[in-house]
Amino acid sequence: MKHAKLKDFPDNFLWGASTSAYQVEGAWNEDGKGPSVIDMANHTEGVTDFKVTSDHYHHYKEDISLMAEMGFKTYRFSIAWTRIYPTGSGELNPKGIEFYNNLIDELIDKGIEPLVTMYHFDLPYALQEKGGWSNRETVDAFENYARTLFENFGDRVKYWLTINEQNMMILHGDAIGTVDPNLENPKKELYQQNHHMLVAQAKAMNLCHQMLPGAKIGPAPNIANIYPASSSPEDMIAADNYAAIRNWLYLDMAVYGRYNTIAWNYMEEKGYIPVIQEGDMEILKSAKPDFIAFNYYTSQTVEASRDNGEEAGHTGDQQISVGEPGVYKGAKNPNLKVNEFGWEIDPVGFRTTFRQIYDRYQLPLIVTENGLGAFDKLEEGDIINDSYRIDYLRQHIEQIKLAITDGVEVFGYCPWSAIDLVSTHQGSSKRYGFIYVNRDEFDLKDLRRIRKQSFYWYKDVIATNGANL
Repeated sequence: MKHAKLKDFPDNFLWGASTSAYQVEGAWNEDGKGPSVIDMANHTEGVTDFKVTSDHYHHYKEDISLMAEMGFKTYRFSIAWTRIYPTGSGELNPKGIEFYNNLIDELIDKGIEPLVTMYHFDLPYALQEKGGWSNRETVDAFENYARTLFENFGDRVKYWLTINEQNMMILHGDAIGTVDPNLENPKKELYQQNHHMLVAQAKAMNLCHQMLPGAKIGPAPNIANIYPASSSPEDMIAADNYAAIRNWLYLDMAVYGRYNTIAWNYMEEKGYIPVIQEGDMEILKSAKPDFIAFNYYTSQTVEASRDNGEEAGHTGDQQISVGEPGVYKGAKNPNLKVNEFGWEIDPVGFRTTFRQIYDRYQLPLIVTENGLGAFDKLEEGDIINDSYRIDYLRQHIEQIKLAITDGVEVFGYCPWSAIDLVSTHQGSSKRYGFIYVNRDEFDLKDLRRIRKQSFYWYKDVIATNGANL
């Protein structure tokens, strides 16, 4: 739809950016923090670990000062479960509470709204040793953890995110390290974990509304527009299949408390149906999110499965291919350019994704990740010319404005990432931030913070409320 005049961003629009605890904080074993699954995982050869990262734990005041200089209205960060409960439950760690109290107070002092992710991939290792999300006790541990967060930070935090990219943990559990690929039926195990996470999320949403009636809470999956590779009816069915399995399974449950029909029948066909305890569906149905947060980097394209054992195909991440016999096969989209990591760039797909989510659920939306990873180069005079990042973000922000004009209610935009951090699969060399952190994969140098070209550009975007792109 072509509009004669575009609507402005709302006056109270939450411009900001995002990070996650394990990728930015460092201090992995300091002040009583316990190990997480990330800390104990095997890291790709030639890529740094998550022990120091950007050392935000010791630099948070400096980092927040730079965010304030950019004009951030909000900062989306995650709390490390193992800073609060080193073993996932049991004894509380007062130093962890102190750190996040200080961080939140610093944000509020600078006029920045805290947007808190409760869980971003970093499950306490002590819980993983007991079966992780496969163990029903982890649901109780998460509910207890949520209660602790609401008790300690709920007087100042008004926006909460439950679980970051739950769908990626299920679809790519072996890549994120949440399931043993040597199990007899790892996918069945993953969908059992998924059910437990969904119940845990529902309990956290209910608890938030009981304890913090003035707060808002929502899920934060990675949602992507799914294209059929052609106008073939079979490709269209494949796209419907993948959209249900990748996107709507998670949001239908978060919003309506029910399993998506196509996704449920897929699980039934494949033998992935989880064990559902008595009362689970009532808990799931009782929980109501106040908004939907979502992460978007690219769209995906699929074609019909030929059921010939060659279903796994390319869909946007050169590290992870997708496909399943009889369901769908990943395909390239010839209409899209790719970045240097092989990810397709699709700003218009961003607008389509907004429209699809809002049309299905009619809840306010906030973007909690969207960005371009690149090998940024520090030039003489502390200059980082990341015009390619500016181009990417500009094109996507233009599409948000179009989505708002389409009638979609959008209340915030938090690209990935506020500051350079350690990428989950490609280390510290793959940079996303507005702020450069002076370190290499294995040489920490001085960890100096340096403003990139995109820092100044985004500052102007925020100052003009998106008018000057």
